Amino acid sequence: MRIDILTLFPDMCERVMGESIIGRAQAAGKIEVNCHQIRDYSPDKHRRTDDTLYGGGKGMLMTAEPIYRCWEAVTQGESPRPHLIYMTPKGKLLTQARVAELAQLPRIGILCGHYEGVDQRLIDELVDEQLSIGDYVLTGGELPALVLADGVARLCEGVLSDQSCWQEESLAADGLLEAPHYTKPFDWRGRCVPEILITGHHANIERWRREQSLLTTVKNRPDLMEKATLTARDRLFLAGYFSAIENDEGRAAK
Repeated sequence: MRIDILTLFPDMCERVMGESIIGRAQAAGKIEVNCHQIRDYSPDKHRRTDDTLYGGGKGMLMTAEPIYRCWEAVTQGESPRPHLIYMTPKGKLLTQARVAELAQLPRIGILCGHYEGVDQRLIDELVDEQLSIGDYVLTGGELPALVLADGVARLCEGVLSDQSCWQEESLAADGLLEAPHYTKPFDWRGRCVPEILITGHHANIERWRREQSLLTTVKNRPDLMEKATLTARDRLFLAGYFSAIENDEGRAAK
């Protein structure tokens, strides 16, 4: 997998992608991440990459030509071009499922906007997909780009020590959030690890984790339940959980 990030702040992106697991994966040749300075491709003698908005309005907009030239240089006329993604609040919400799909591609590019964004004509000409990491606005696209790059890179072969590291985590397979995890000491400031986790009974532990995963999702992200993959046993457990809540509310109302 090769990831090319087009940005006005390549040093920032390189520092983040050069750390920890992703940094080690690059050093081992498992993935390749390149950060490209859009400003280097500006035809303006002052290397400007932005201008005022047609029609008026506050703020500056990134111009099309520097980005176009940068992507042309990065892809060197490849046909078809690698998949180019623009990070913007206007895009579709990034999901783990989409991250997994992108990780199957041999190469992707990620465009980071700044100021008021990017000239729409550049988006229409080059961008294959627009993605958002949430319904909020940041000062630039670098942080969203790094979120996407990290999410994609960690799913590439050889980046993590074991495939199960991501196959069993939140949102990976069945759309549910992970159960809570615990480590030593057993008793931390009066809070103890759930007893079932030290019984050594793996089947019971796995069932407990499944139930905790269901409860965590219901409480924190109930919207995910609509698409979650549930077994008959899961549905029975949830029915009992909601029934208990109704009974508690009924008693409280008396």
